[in-house]
Amino acid sequence: MRTIHIDQIEQAVYDLCADACCRLGDDVSRLIEKALATEESPLARGILAKTVENARIAGETGMALCQDTGMVIVFLSLGQDAHIEGGDLYAAIQQGVRRSYRDHYFRKSILDPLTRENTGDNTPAVIHTEIVAGDRFTITVAPKGFGSENMSRLNMLKPSDGKRGAMDFIVETVAEAGGNPCPPLIVGVGIGGNMELCCLLAKKALLRQAGASHPDPAIAAMERDLLHKINALGIGPQGLGGTTTALAVHILTHPTHIAGLPVAVNIQCHVARHQSITL
Repeated sequence: MRTIHIDQIEQAVYDLCADACCRLGDDVSRLIEKALATEESPLARGILAKTVENARIAGETGMALCQDTGMVIVFLSLGQDAHIEGGDLYAAIQQGVRRSYRDHYFRKSILDPLTRENTGDNTPAVIHTEIVAGDRFTITVAPKGFGSENMSRLNMLKPSDGKRGAMDFIVETVAEAGGNPCPPLIVGVGIGGNMELCCLLAKKALLRQAGASHPDPAIAAMERDLLHKINALGIGPQGLGGTTTALAVHILTHPTHIAGLPVAVNIQCHVARHQSITL
C-alpha cells in the first residue's frame, strides 16, 4: 500500500491551479495553429493570432490567460490501495485552491447563490471522486469560467428523437450560445446515463486531449460530423464571423433507461483549462 501525505496533495492542487490558469495546453495550441491555416475570414485569423499572442504572454509572465479564472473543478482518481495520511483530503484540496488563488492574484469569483456574498478565496471547489484499482492517485484541476458554463444545456430527449434529435440539440445549443462563450470552443457532450450523470459525462469529455477522437469509430464519426455542422454556423472566433466556431467536439456515452435519451452539452471556451498529476 502506498502512502500519500496530505501536504503533497495540497501543494499539487496549488501548482495545478496556477498552471491551468496561466498556460494554454499544447493540444489546444496545435488546434489553434491549424485553424489559423484554414480559417477563411481575415478578421477571424487576426483574432486567432491574438489568441496565440495572449497565450505566449500569459505563459511567459505567469499571468492568467483570462480574467475569469473560473470555478475550480477537481477530479480525483483514487486507487483503492493508496492511503491518505496527515489530515482531511477535501480540506487539503480546498486549501490548495485557496492559497493558489491568493498568491497568484487570480480573481475570486465564488459566492453564495442567493445572498451573492463572496467567499473571498474562490472556494469551495467542486470535487468529483472516483475509486479505481491500484495504488495511484491522479488529480485533475479544471477551472471553468461561466461565460461558457452559462451556455451549457441538458435535454431529456425522448428515445424516438434518436441520434438525429441528439445532434440537432447539440448544434442548436452552440448556435444559441453565439459569441457568449468566447469561441472557438471545445464542445463537451454527454449522452445517456441519467440526469446528473449525463451532465458529468459532458464535463469529463472536456478533459480529453483536445481534438483526440473517441475510440469508438461510430462516435468518432459523430464528433467529426458535429464539428463540421457547428463550424458551418459561421459564428467564428469571438462571435465575429468565420469558419472556426469550435476546435473540437468530444462525446462520452453511458447506457441509459429504455424510456430516456439524456443529452448534455458543456461548452468550454478555447483555453480549455485543465492540468493533471499522478502522485
